Amino acid sequence: MKIKLLAIGKTDDKNLHQLIEVYQKRLQHYIKFELELIPDIKNVKNLSEEQQKEKEGELILSKLQNTDQLIVLDDKGKHFTSMEFSEYLQKKMNAGIKQLVLVIGGPYGFSDAVYKKATGKISLSKMTFSHQMIRLFIVEQLYRGFTILKNEPYHHE
Repeated sequence: MKIKLLAIGKTDDKNLHQLIEVYQKRLQHYIKFELELIPDIKNVKNLSEEQQKEKEGELILSKLQNTDQLIVLDDKGKHFTSMEFSEYLQKKMNAGIKQLVLVIGGPYGFSDAVYKKATGKISLSKMTFSHQMIRLFIVEQLYRGFTILKNEPYHHE
């Protein structure tokens, strides 16, 4: 299985960018992983929230293959402990999925079309974080999940 993380916009903070790279490199030891950034929509001031979600949704859906399984990172999604998330990853690998695509939407969430295509929703917290920080958190949790599956000493329960 391959994991792709899709995210709208670039990471402006160089410190966050460096930390994301650290965990991306660590994650490569366990699984093929790719972070793909979708450029911010231009002229958003002229668009309603719904129009912005639609345009971002089109870009997100254009990045998918027919066999991809799409999971949205959404505040209304399922909550996991790190141990539960590692089990979730194992189940996905056991299911023979070619590519699991996790997606971080724009500031207003996802279009209806993206929700319809998604096979699941995951929430990282009930709190709100910047989209840039969520990138770091999900990459770290992916790394943590694989170290749990390999019984390596990164996670302490």
